[in-house]
This record gives sequence, structure tokens and C-alpha cells, in this order.
Amino acid sequence: MVVSGRSSRHVSAICEHLLKDMKDEGFGSARVEGLETGDWVLIDTGDIIVHVFRPEIRVFYNIEKMWATPEMPEDTLH
Repeated sequence: MVVSGRSSRHVSAICEHLLKDMKDEGFGSARVEGLETGDWVLIDTGDIIVHVFRPEIRVFYNIEKMWATPEMPEDTLH
């Protein structure tokens, strides 16, 4: 899952809320990286990975491209 927050404070708040909800629902604890700075936070639950970015950081890393399926050239589709 890839999510954006408007600022470092917003990114941190999104993550803290998500972590609290996950714990309250019995999903245990997740591994978390980057919460201190709030630029890019990674939450790894084992089954689900959540990336929460500030907009500038999300554009810089372009993580959606990394996870996208490569497009096939048109001449190979026939």
C-alpha cells in the first residue's frame, strides 16, 4: 500500500493511527522504520507493507514504478 501525507507531521500521525488501530484489532506489532523523521515511513506487518510518504519524497522515489508490471512492446503482443 502506498499512501501520502501532506507534511512530516501528517505522515507520522497517519502511521501512529494505523499502528494503534492494527494493535487494537489484534494484528500484533509491525516493524516500523522512518517514524522519527516522517519523510517516508515503512510499516511491515509481514503480510502487508505500507509506505507513507511526504509528496516530494514520493515523487523522488517513484515507488509505484518499482512495483509496476513491465509493459510489453506492442510488437510482442501479436
